[in-house]
Amino acid sequence: MSEIIGLVAMSHAPFATMLPPADASAPGGRFLADAARVAAAVARLAPDAVVVIGPDHFHANFYDVLPPFILGVEAAEGFGDFGSRSGPLPVAAGLAWPIRDALAGAGFDLALSYALTVDHGVVQSYDIVCGDGIPLVPLVVNTAAPPLPSMERCAALGAALGAAIRDSAFPGRVLLIASGGLSHWLPSNDPRDSSLAAERRASVIHGRKDVRAVAAAREPAVRAMGGDPNARVNREWDGWFLKQLTGGDLTAITELGDAGLEENAGRGGHEIRTWLIGLAAVAAPLLWTSYEPVPEWITGMGIGTTFEVS
Repeated sequence: MSEIIGLVAMSHAPFATMLPPADASAPGGRFLADAARVAAAVARLAPDAVVVIGPDHFHANFYDVLPPFILGVEAAEGFGDFGSRSGPLPVAAGLAWPIRDALAGAGFDLALSYALTVDHGVVQSYDIVCGDGIPLVPLVVNTAAPPLPSMERCAALGAALGAAIRDSAFPGRVLLIASGGLSHWLPSNDPRDSSLAAERRASVIHGRKDVRAVAAAREPAVRAMGGDPNARVNREWDGWFLKQLTGGDLTAITELGDAGLEENAGRGGHEIRTWLIGLAAVAAPLLWTSYEPVPEWITGMGIGTTFEVS
């Protein structure tokens, strides 16, 4: 049977790779320094595999086919967006398949992929925490575009994921990484939204036809969000959310519903679903180790947080 040795939950942001701080005193420096400390702790724990729970940002999934959950079971490749790693990633197929089978037995019909493309939502946190060489099981959660899996469903999936890992015949120690959040305000990606520009609407529906061209056109727009006063964060709500996790009770969070979550944390806040899955999987309160609200004039949406199982 496998052993879950911990969870690291942390933010990801394109600016961490596009505009890394010059030193620890610069905005973002404290977060990256703390992430390095966590990476050193993970190295000492020496996991045999890592399950990375993260979103996609319209680099692999579009409204032509948009499943709520996707599990990579054989091969995975980094898209290489915003300066993140591109190319093949090592997949722990020997753990991925038992997870898939157990989750199916628990009533979760996940989409599966033998050739999964993942973007910075998975790759960035994996690289920061693990470096290279540790095989991963990528679990992609739709947090970008409604209809979204409910937060209650995500918490239930996490509980089933934890049981699946512990009951697996995979002979090793497993670390979980939850990548996403926290609060940040982003433009709509919903084709039903009348405010969505026609070009963007076509992109989120048909972008798979020429995904590299779509990405090349989108990255400059994301870069331009640095300094956008509408791309704000909610420091007070982030603190409230993190406090809930230290108690290990997700009820107050899930009871917000999508509307309450979006009101307090913006559309980007839907990424906390990855944290809910991770926390439910380890079934233990978390230790809050770092929070850095990076100035909006530099990042537009920079939040850094890191947790470990206590």
